[in-house]
Amino acid sequence: MSGTKGTRRGQAEWDRIATSAQFQDLLALKKVFIIPAFIFFLAYYFLLPVLLGYAPRLMATRVVGTVTLAYLFALSQFVMGWLIAWLYLKASAKFDALAQDILDKVNARQGGR
Repeated sequence: MSGTKGTRRGQAEWDRIATSAQFQDLLALKKVFIIPAFIFFLAYYFLLPVLLGYAPRLMATRVVGTVTLAYLFALSQFVMGWLIAWLYLKASAKFDALAQDILDKVNARQGGR
């Protein structure tokens, strides 16, 4: 029975955390980064097939030797993926600090019982 009470208490604690203004701010901050980054990368990713379909002569332009603009664009998608990952890694340090603040407050509240 004590396991059930502990589970209910844990669920109640989670509900309190999830509805807190600090947690909602953390989620909003993450959305400010994640949604634009996702939309940008998706648009960038689908730009290659669109350009190949609508501007094949442009994409067939040779840049260096037999390397075409389409080939360089395709390779740039790898660079863009790594760049977005690096930017998220930098932003995640702030997310982690905010999450740690939330946990510290929860732990302080539990220690004060």
